[in-house]
Amino acid sequence: MLERFFHLKENGTNVRTEVIAGATTFATMAYILAINPAILSAAGMDFGRVFSATAIASFIATLFMALKANLPFGLSAGMGLNAFFAYTVCQGMGYSWRWALSAILVEGVIFLLMTFFNLREAIVNGIPASLKRAIGAGIGLFIAYIGLKDAGIIVADPEGTLSALSEEWFRGTAGLAMLGLVLTSALLLFKVKGALLLGIIGTTLMGIPLGVTHYAGGSYLPSAPYFCEFAFGEIFASGQSIFDFSMVVFTFLFVDMFDTVGTLIACAGKSGIIQPDGSIPRCRDALFADAVGTTAGAILGTSTVTTYVESSSGVAIGGRTGLTSAVTALLFLAALFLQPLFGSVPAAATSPALIIVGLMMMSPIRSINFEDLSEGLPAFMTIIMMVCASSISDGIMFGVLFYVAVKFISGRRKELQPVMLVLAALFILKTVVGLFT
Repeated sequence: MLERFFHLKENGTNVRTEVIAGATTFATMAYILAINPAILSAAGMDFGRVFSATAIASFIATLFMALKANLPFGLSAGMGLNAFFAYTVCQGMGYSWRWALSAILVEGVIFLLMTFFNLREAIVNGIPASLKRAIGAGIGLFIAYIGLKDAGIIVADPEGTLSALSEEWFRGTAGLAMLGLVLTSALLLFKVKGALLLGIIGTTLMGIPLGVTHYAGGSYLPSAPYFCEFAFGEIFASGQSIFDFSMVVFTFLFVDMFDTVGTLIACAGKSGIIQPDGSIPRCRDALFADAVGTTAGAILGTSTVTTYVESSSGVAIGGRTGLTSAVTALLFLAALFLQPLFGSVPAAATSPALIIVGLMMMSPIRSINFEDLSEGLPAFMTIIMMVCASSISDGIMFGVLFYVAVKFISGRRKELQPVMLVLAALFILKTVVGLFT
């Protein structure tokens, strides 16, 4: 039955290989079950309920990928946008997590419609490549910054000195995080499968004698996820709220779209399924899996769901069909019963993973032409403002505005796509509205 459904022989694989590949992909992705609830807890959400929502949404999206697209890719809550959710929308802009979930639901529905009508390409083609790469790199730095801050490696210091930093480096959570960073880096250098997950486990264990790790306790029965906890009434409370909601939906949509497309291309390339004309078989079904996951995640109570580049770990050892992702999906479902263990993981153990994920997301920066100031300056402003302003959306806004301005100043306005002009106008309108509200 598995052979007929997944076409294993046709794809040069077998059940044993696919099962091992699926387990490997899960091992490299499972760190999200500890990190995502921890990040969304900063928005006021309950760790256990977000844990369940993350596991179930991952199961739904990855199983859809398996049964509909028959591709070996796993999906879960995306890194970067969960930070945008918690630290920018909720803490920075002051909106509730229900308001943010409402934005994710709208984004998911728009994503479904765009996929159905094949509209993604028009938007993707309208955004310059340099800004696409800069956004990914900027989010990577922002994630690394969050990891350093959560671990206490960097701290607020009104005097502007490094004394507060140096005194705490080898104490408590900061010292444990530094040890964890060394451990996780070593595992990656030796190409150990599931290095990030093993790094989190190892750091958590080291934290026991140091008094940092404490068993969370509680029932091994899954917590109930959130269900349809939206706040559309808050959205229409003011004109500023409506405008902010539109900008947040756009940011979720924009980042999720490019993240998914880029990951699909990367993983498909590793699996050798890209066709001579550059197309990916059943790509539309794969994009639907992403959209379904995001919509389901919003309903259950978690941030946007996207295809994971860690899927390449399973592909690398032979995963070629949806059976690989079906195994990954089932393991996410089984993980529902391990919440107390994941809840015992301290911030010092997840911080090294955040820092290293940030490093991994920096790779697109190599393709940005910084010698061309009209490309390099907007890209740089995108990256630096995301970190310094602690806001992904502000980084995108500065990048878009500088890109349009520099192209006009340099007499290269013909290089601007209509999408960029519309975005610039919207960001200018947002700024003007903000001045008078």
